[in-house]
Amino acid sequence: MKIYQVGGAVRDKLLNYPNKDRDWVVVGANPDMLLKLGYTPVGRDFPVFLHPTTHEEYALARTERKTKPGYTGFNVYAAPDVTLTDDLLRRDLTINAMALDSNGELTDPFNGLSDLRAGILRHVSSAFVEDPVRILRVARFTARFDFSIAQETLALMAKMVKNGEVDALVAERVWQETVRALGERHPQQFFEVLRSCGALARIFPEIDRLFDVQQSTEYCSKPLWCLQQARLKTSDTQILFAVLTYDLAQETIKDGIELLEALCQRYPVPNQYRDLAILVANFHNNYQQVSRLKFFEEKLLASKAFSPEKLLELLQQLDAFRRPQRFEKFLFTMELCGCNANQPYPLEIFRSAYEMARQVDVAAVLADGFQKATIGEELRRRRVQALALSGMVNESQ
Repeated sequence: MKIYQVGGAVRDKLLNYPNKDRDWVVVGANPDMLLKLGYTPVGRDFPVFLHPTTHEEYALARTERKTKPGYTGFNVYAAPDVTLTDDLLRRDLTINAMALDSNGELTDPFNGLSDLRAGILRHVSSAFVEDPVRILRVARFTARFDFSIAQETLALMAKMVKNGEVDALVAERVWQETVRALGERHPQQFFEVLRSCGALARIFPEIDRLFDVQQSTEYCSKPLWCLQQARLKTSDTQILFAVLTYDLAQETIKDGIELLEALCQRYPVPNQYRDLAILVANFHNNYQQVSRLKFFEEKLLASKAFSPEKLLELLQQLDAFRRPQRFEKFLFTMELCGCNANQPYPLEIFRSAYEMARQVDVAAVLADGFQKATIGEELRRRRVQALALSGMVNESQ
């Protein structure tokens, strides 16, 4: 029996890239041997065990044979006669098909180290086409490492799309890979790769549609360009998802929101991601009005574009008083969405209005004897008055 460290842990070690997860493969063993050593079985589809001390995963060397569409349609063979090379042959990319033994000696039967140094993502074998998740993984690796894809590998990905393998992807896995890609250093490349092999139109038709909304090539690249710029300023994937999808509402807000809601329903998009994205898309046109306000005295001071009532209504629709953290994320997202504008959004008008109105609290209204329905009415009146007295808005509007 011999144990090797394999997969992404080896790849990242060679790149000096941080990696908390380590995977191990055991060659020349069977389940009984590991059970006697105190390992705990956890694998359902193939023999995987947890180490008795470290609790890391140890898998028996195995081969796989495709039996039906999708990424679960495999027959697995795991036995002592399966070699390390046999096990590495079933992996997706050459850079993930390397192994290290306990002495640090590298086993690299498919020239993964050469591809790693050249920054190339290349499939190990023609069996690559048997698992549609590999399309998502290759796209995510470009987002992480900024590597190029071998032309023959990209051709296989396009073939998988054409043959319908991509349609067998499970919604949970699509979202899992997408949200991971959003947090990588070059998230825009995830979507560019999916589009280059035809998968974007099948997986995210709403996002693919953004490339055809306008004739302008510059406009077509704007959502991904903004996503790239936004990633330089934040790693918050909720904000990045909202930056990616806000342009869905550019033609008509109603249709755009419906597209966004359809995307969020098709995949298990968490509520906080969906709510922020819809909030940004829904208020984008209103916010555009504020972006056109005049600049003077070298400060971002708003001209009197909103009445106090209108400004308070906007803050309430944004649920700013009950959800201040999301409100701040909304403002930051809008700033990022305007990354290609000639002038930044004057966020101060919203932040200042919020701070001014927030100082009028419910406790003061209750202390003055207001009860039940009159509490909300009086709170609103006082907040409108505070905004009017601040001089930020035109009280006569």
